[in-house]
Amino acid sequence: MILSRFFSFQTMIDFLFLPFLIYIGLSIALFSEILISGFFIWLFRIYYMPGVYSYDFKNKQAFKWILICSLYTPFRKIMEIIPVGGVKNVYYKMLGMKIGENTLVGGVIKDPCVTTFGSNTTMGEYALIYGHITNYQKGTITIKKTVIGDNCVIGAGSIIMPGVTIEDDVIVAAGALVTQDKHLEKGCMYAGVPAKKIDKK
Repeated sequence: MILSRFFSFQTMIDFLFLPFLIYIGLSIALFSEILISGFFIWLFRIYYMPGVYSYDFKNKQAFKWILICSLYTPFRKIMEIIPVGGVKNVYYKMLGMKIGENTLVGGVIKDPCVTTFGSNTTMGEYALIYGHITNYQKGTITIKKTVIGDNCVIGAGSIIMPGVTIEDDVIVAAGALVTQDKHLEKGCMYAGVPAKKIDKK
């Protein structure tokens, strides 16, 4: 067998056993990350607040943001690759994010502790929600809350910028860009770049 020249596997069982070991290893890594980062953040309540802060370690809020990003980003990257189901919501709640019942959070949440989801809301894959804007020229970081109501649909690939409020029963179309501080009205549909209210069909 050609593969035997390159690999030291002796039987077919070894080939079948290797994916199982890889899966176990990845699972342990995922749950370890939850325990290390999520539990640490939850235990010591390391949550930052909305505001404009100087972007350096001397500023308490900026330091918390930098610390959480360091702990959270590796697991966020893993979640983008490997579906982890309900574990994702549990992890987000440990990071201070408020999530209602029966809500599916796909995509990427950049700032969980300033993001709120209502109940029965769905966020599609590749959607992105920001809670901060960094201005390196001025040396500041601006953190704002993002609030999403009940029974909303955040389409795949959409981008929601900091300070956005989405009322109940709103649909954000796939690929839409909701600009900073925008207020989306209850029961409406928004689409486009930038997102604008459109008639439901």
